[in-house]
Amino acid sequence: MEEWKPTQMTKKFFTTTMIVVSLLALNGLIFLGVRFIFGIGSISNIDNQYPWGLFKGLLVAAGVALAAGGFTTAAVGHIIHQDKFHSITRPAILVSVIGYTFAGTSVMIDIGRPLYIWHPIVMWNGSSVLFEVGVCVMIYLTVLCIEFLPAVTERFIGRVNFPGILSKFNNITDKLLRIIDKILGKTMFIYIIAGVVLSCLHQSSLGTLMVIAGPKMHPLWQTPILPLLFLLSAITVGLPMVILISIICAKSFGIKPDMEALSELGSMVGPLLAMYLAFKIGDMMLRQTFVYLYTFNTASILFVLEILIGTVIPLRLFLSRVVLKSPVGLAIASGFVIVGTFMYRMNNFLVAYTPPYQFKTYFPSIGEFSVTIGFICLQIFLFRLAVTIFPVISVPETAAVKTKYSIRSAVK
Repeated sequence: MEEWKPTQMTKKFFTTTMIVVSLLALNGLIFLGVRFIFGIGSISNIDNQYPWGLFKGLLVAAGVALAAGGFTTAAVGHIIHQDKFHSITRPAILVSVIGYTFAGTSVMIDIGRPLYIWHPIVMWNGSSVLFEVGVCVMIYLTVLCIEFLPAVTERFIGRVNFPGILSKFNNITDKLLRIIDKILGKTMFIYIIAGVVLSCLHQSSLGTLMVIAGPKMHPLWQTPILPLLFLLSAITVGLPMVILISIICAKSFGIKPDMEALSELGSMVGPLLAMYLAFKIGDMMLRQTFVYLYTFNTASILFVLEILIGTVIPLRLFLSRVVLKSPVGLAIASGFVIVGTFMYRMNNFLVAYTPPYQFKTYFPSIGEFSVTIGFICLQIFLFRLAVTIFPVISVPETAAVKTKYSIRSAVK
C-alpha cells in the first residue's frame, strides 16, 4: 500500500478562480457590515412571520450537515482503525472546523440581537432544543480545533523563529508544541469519540426542532422520526463531501487523489443511502403521506426532486464499480448527494414551514443571497489558505519529499 504524507501546498494562491471567490466574499462582507450597522431587516426579508430564512436554512442547517465529514471520517479512520483513510482525515477535519465556525457565525447574523450570542453559555434551559444544539455545537467546535492541532504542531515544531526581542520565546514555544503533540498522540481517541457523540446529538436535535413545529410543517416532511432522518442525512452526506473536496483539491493542486481510500469510502455511501431511503419511504407509507404527491404543487415537486437527486440517482451511481474507480464518477455521484442534502434541509426549513396566519410568501432578498454566497466563498478562501500554511493535503511519500525540498529551496 502506498504511503501518503500530509504536506503544505505550494501552488500559486491567487488563481483566476480564487480572485472571483475573493471578490464574492468581499461583496458578502460588505452586506454583512450593513446588517450589523442598520439591523437584519436592512438586508433580509426575515420578519416576525418568518423568523428564519436563507441564513438558518442553508448556512446553519445545511452547512452543519455538510461539515459532518469530520466526525464520520474521523470515526472511520481512528475508531475503526482503518489506516487507509488517514490521508483524507485532515482535510475532513479542516472542512468541519471552518464549516462549524461559519455555522455559529451565521446564527449570530440571524438573531435580532447578535451580541447576545453568548447567553446559552450562562443561561441554561434544559428543556430547549436550541439550547442543546447551541451547547453541543460550541463544545464540538472546540473538539474539532483540538483534533486539528496535530497539523499545527507538525508545521511549527523545530521551525519556531520569532523575530527580534520575541526570539527568547523560541525554545519555550517549541518545547510547549512538543508537549502538546505528545499529549495529543496519547489522548486523541478521547476527542474523536467525544466528537462522534456530540455530532450525533446536535445533528438529530436539528430534526427535533422541526418536529416541535407541528402543523406548521407540510405533512410530506413532518414526521416523528425527523431526528433520525436528520442524523442519517448528515452521516450520509459527510462521506461524499470529503470525497468531492479531496478530488477537487487534487485537481486544483495538480496531485493525484488517493483513489484507494476514496473508492473504499465511496463503497460505504451506497448502503447508507439505501438505509436513509428505506426509512424515508417506509415512514411515508406508514403515515400514508404519499397522497400529497397526487397534488401537483411546489411541495410535491420539490419532495420528488429531493428524493431523486439526493438519494435514488447517487445510490445507483455509488453501487457501480466503474463509478467507484473513477475520480470523475465519484465527484458526480458525491455532487448529487450534496445537492440533495441542500434541498432536504432547505425544504424542511423553508418550503415545508408555513407560519400561522400567513399573509405573504417568504423569498430571500439580494442581501441574503449576497451574504450566503459570500460566506461560502470565504470558507473556500480560508480552506485554501490553511492548506498552504499547514500540512493538510496528503501526497505520496516521494512527492512529499520533493515538495519538502522545494519549500526549503524557496526559503533559501
